[in-house]
Amino acid sequence: MSVSPASPIKTVAPPGARVGITAEERMVIFASSLGTVFEWYDFYLYGSLSALIGKHFFTGLNETSQFVFALLAFAAGFAVRPFGALVFGRLGDMIGRKYTFLITILIMGGATAIVGLLPGYTTIGLAAPIILIGLRMLQGLALGGEYGGAATYVAEHAPPGKRGSFTSWIQTTATVGLFLSLLVILGCRMIMTGQTVDPTDPTHTKLVSTFDAWGWRVPFVISLALLAISVYIRLKLNESPVFRRMKAEGKSSKAPLTESFLRWGNLKVVLLVLFGGVAGQAVVWYTGMFYELFFLTQTLKVDPKTANIWVAIGLAFATPFFIVFGSLSDKLGRKWIIMAGCVLAALTYFPIFRTLTRAANPALAAAQEKSPARVIANPAECSIQFNPTGTTKFTSSCDVAKEALARAAVPYSNVEGTGPARIEIGSTFIQSYDAKAPNAKAEKARFDKQFSAALAGAGYPKAADLSKANAPLVVFLLFLLALYVTIVYAPIAAWLVELFPARIRYTSMSLPYHIGNGWFGGFLPTIAFAITASTGNIYSGLWYPIGVALMTAVIGTIFMPETKDRDIQHA
Repeated sequence: MSVSPASPIKTVAPPGARVGITAEERMVIFASSLGTVFEWYDFYLYGSLSALIGKHFFTGLNETSQFVFALLAFAAGFAVRPFGALVFGRLGDMIGRKYTFLITILIMGGATAIVGLLPGYTTIGLAAPIILIGLRMLQGLALGGEYGGAATYVAEHAPPGKRGSFTSWIQTTATVGLFLSLLVILGCRMIMTGQTVDPTDPTHTKLVSTFDAWGWRVPFVISLALLAISVYIRLKLNESPVFRRMKAEGKSSKAPLTESFLRWGNLKVVLLVLFGGVAGQAVVWYTGMFYELFFLTQTLKVDPKTANIWVAIGLAFATPFFIVFGSLSDKLGRKWIIMAGCVLAALTYFPIFRTLTRAANPALAAAQEKSPARVIANPAECSIQFNPTGTTKFTSSCDVAKEALARAAVPYSNVEGTGPARIEIGSTFIQSYDAKAPNAKAEKARFDKQFSAALAGAGYPKAADLSKANAPLVVFLLFLLALYVTIVYAPIAAWLVELFPARIRYTSMSLPYHIGNGWFGGFLPTIAFAITASTGNIYSGLWYPIGVALMTAVIGTIFMPETKDRDIQHA
């Protein structure tokens, strides 16, 4: 069974005589793509610098909670993306594609620059995280209106039979934006090698690198220059020919939100696009673009500089495949390429991430196999080890044991037992304690000493030893994860444009895209982190992207249509 858009769209065969690309079409692709690169650059800076941002803006919390709050603030930007899609999608369908994504880029660039200038928690207190979250939400709103405009604009300039190829350049912008942000961050880190007083240290005695102290702000401020370039280029563009003709004929929508979401014929397509297309694309995308970086730095304890270099190299090799799979979708179709990518990712994520552990931190992998950690405790005394507010106190012997393992990033399994909890690492047992007991202070000192000795004796490293890491294999695995991204993401823009009629295209395609990518994808690191923390298994968080990808593969295969030969001129 397949679906049809709210208005009938006739099918035409792509012309075989058309060769090459006109100068105007080349300018449209270049200008739209370049502007979107800068928007993604702005957005990714925050994700790449989450740990430092958490330290500067959530200073009153412990280190783990700082990182979690930084992730939640990052997620806030994703949470509002669908609302940006509604606001700017409506404007795009009513006043035009060009002017709408001029507005979005101005909001995005301004909000990003202010993050770089915003005083931290130690300077202005609680106002710092509140303003930060507000700026993240502005960025999310702007990005919610950006993608639909750029994809629609390029697709409506493309000749039939070339839409996958043309819009695949838009698809590269997310990866190129991330790649650019990583390069700028690495460049700043390499330049700012000195040390200075840590501004988050209340004693003003601790020294940190210049980059960690204030240099992390420079990439945000640089975005002002990128914003000026983007606006200048976009001002040179003309409005989409499809929109101009539709406006001249009086066929543009007067109520795009009503037509898109309150009429069942189109709403049905929106829902199927979300669950049978975008949701799976989103989790594959965020696993291969963000989660692997969190996994390297937070779980495998690879230093951020090295992890960013590895990820950047993997992305550099994978990026050209956006064009490959976009062009291939013009020949084979959008649907089956995306479905194949979802299935392939779901089937191989577990072996890829297990191999990544052995390659990036072989000592950790060896310790897990030789001396696995177990928590033996009464389940009734155990809480879920996820504390996003930083206020929960884990006091039972089970909670104390699990918190110690989570803090040390040591994976563990749970075994039911009786009496006070204890940790088993290899053949060593460490008795836990009740943090509310009268002798808790002495017990804590005893426990910490025994726990540290047990970890060292079992070979659990405090950080990855890069001299023993298999860097080529790590880069190959990161390339493979990014390659999956290109498979599912390259055809999605053309597919979305072709599924909806021109008069409500901007609105209709933007909402499912940003719910999928903003919610299903954007919350992936937080959800995966919660699953991992609650189970103790460093790989269990992967069940979330695997489950969503398989859901999309099933729904998309059964219900979604192929659209590569559709005429998108119809209003």
